[in-house]
Amino acid sequence: MHVYIISIGTKMPAWVNEGMNEYIKRMPRECQVKLIELAAAQRAKTTDLKRAIQDEGERLLKAIPRNCDVIALDVKGREYSTQSLSTEMKKWLSEGRDIALLIGGADGLSSDCLDSAKSKWSLSKLTYPHPLVRVILAEQLYRAWSLLNNHPYHRA
Repeated sequence: MHVYIISIGTKMPAWVNEGMNEYIKRMPRECQVKLIELAAAQRAKTTDLKRAIQDEGERLLKAIPRNCDVIALDVKGREYSTQSLSTEMKKWLSEGRDIALLIGGADGLSSDCLDSAKSKWSLSKLTYPHPLVRVILAEQLYRAWSLLNNHPYHRA
């Protein structure tokens, strides 16, 4: 199984790439995490914001590899505890389907992205900067996997 993190935004600070890569490299072969980065739509004072969000959404949807279950990261989505995310990951692994996690740009995901998602996941009721979301997401995936496999990383 592969977990694809498909995210709007490129040229992240070094600490974001280092943090995310630290958790990605810890993941086992049977649950590899891969990042797909897409450039944000150009924004200016005269930019049609709805069009920019729609453009990003179209590119996110095109970037989803075949046969993936799509999960949109959205503030209105389901919040998971560590245990419930681990249970969800067990289900993903048993179904053998790849997962695509969509992270929108600064203005969120398009309605097309939200509508195409099998489910929606909220990391928190707090608002995080988009670069930090990548690190949190990678760490939580690793933590869920470690709990599932009785690895000592997770010590609740």
